Amino acid sequence: MSANSNGRNPVIRIRDMKKVYVMGEHQVHALNGVSLDIDKGEFVAIMGPSGSGKSTMMNMLGALDQPTSGSYWLDGTDVSQLSDDALADIRNRKIGFVFQNFNLLSRTPALQQVELPLVYAGKRQRQERARRALEMVGLGDRLHHKPSELSGGQQQRVAIARALVNEPAIILADEPTGNLDSKSGTEVMQIFQRLNVEQGITIIFVTHDPWIARHTRRVVTLADGKVVSDEPIMEQLIAGQSKRPSDMALH
Repeated sequence: MSANSNGRNPVIRIRDMKKVYVMGEHQVHALNGVSLDIDKGEFVAIMGPSGSGKSTMMNMLGALDQPTSGSYWLDGTDVSQLSDDALADIRNRKIGFVFQNFNLLSRTPALQQVELPLVYAGKRQRQERARRALEMVGLGDRLHHKPSELSGGQQQRVAIARALVNEPAIILADEPTGNLDSKSGTEVMQIFQRLNVEQGITIIFVTHDPWIARHTRRVVTLADGKVVSDEPIMEQLIAGQSKRPSDMALH
């Protein structure tokens, strides 16, 4: 993939992406001509009301599905043309996922949870790499704890370590603070901000929460399957240094 006109070479480049679901006699246009560039090292929130296309967009960005038409280049690879097996391979090598519900195995200690992507990828030195990833998120003393022995915030940190362990091009986080109390959510946001600033990791949040979005550096808003705004955050909030105002609290 060649750089665009201003010399940038985005880690994500989407052009006129459309996704149409056929439901009986009806067609649902979940994405309706989305074009978007995300540079390496950006921290981006994707927002929008229910039905705006956020979930479909997440599936596309995560190579979990392919567009009906249009193109998607991820770190130099045209994802929109890949087979299912090739999609699975690029997901494992290029993308780290963090979900609202943690998606941990109930009987598996943290260290083995984080090793799993390395097992799938056939990587060596799995235990050492998993240990380092857990230390990066502050869980070096919880390596052998099972999910039932960890708080919600700690479980989410295990999930972040699992997303990090393959050194992906991007981390895609779907409502990662949605099931956490405010203190745990702040701790998780601190980790994401540190990973973005200190490690230069490209992070994409899918969220409905404007307060969380203000901790990123750019907000892309969807409505009816289209990008309706794409704005930088002029004054990024630093997790732990400011409280949510009452008028931004969720009801």
